[in-house]
Amino acid sequence: MRPDPVFVITGPSGAGKGTLIRALLERVPVLEVAVSATTRPQRPGETDGVEYHFLDEHAFVARIEEGAFLEHVQYVSGKRYGTLRSEMQRVADDGRVCVLELELEGALRVQEEVEGSVTLFIAAPVEELERRLRERATESTGEIEDRIALARYQLEQAHRFRYMVRNDDLARATGTLTAIVEQELEFAATMAAS
Repeated sequence: MRPDPVFVITGPSGAGKGTLIRALLERVPVLEVAVSATTRPQRPGETDGVEYHFLDEHAFVARIEEGAFLEHVQYVSGKRYGTLRSEMQRVADDGRVCVLELELEGALRVQEEVEGSVTLFIAAPVEELERRLRERATESTGEIEDRIALARYQLEQAHRFRYMVRNDDLARATGTLTAIVEQELEFAATMAAS
């Protein structure tokens, strides 16, 4: 029997991954986003296990050594993020289908590690990415330039993923993403029944 697919969604900063995933969850209610683990401090209003699984550095590293992470990354800031295998199992145990929103390298790692993973790259024109990043106003000009350079590199990697969804029109991109996910779920159900 083929396992349920795991949907892995990636793309450059500013491509609209979060917005598209929220719209997708409304349209396909069997999906659930796995909660990532992080070493960044918990912010006011955040709940452990809801926004993130908050771990200190020692606990995070211990879980890496135990093999508890499917994928993980450490950013220049020193903060770590990762997907716990137990979180993916929790989603499956709840009878739901797992969605992972990951950075590029993590998505490629899951593609290699997880049978039934369906990788989707969300792309947007570089000019649009730059506009969105500048509108956010959460980074300095230098940081935005760095993110644009990284986005150019990431866009060159889109061919490594099973699907690419161009997000230059939100309604169209949402429809395309939803159609892909529904098609993959239908295929998985057909394979499970045979």
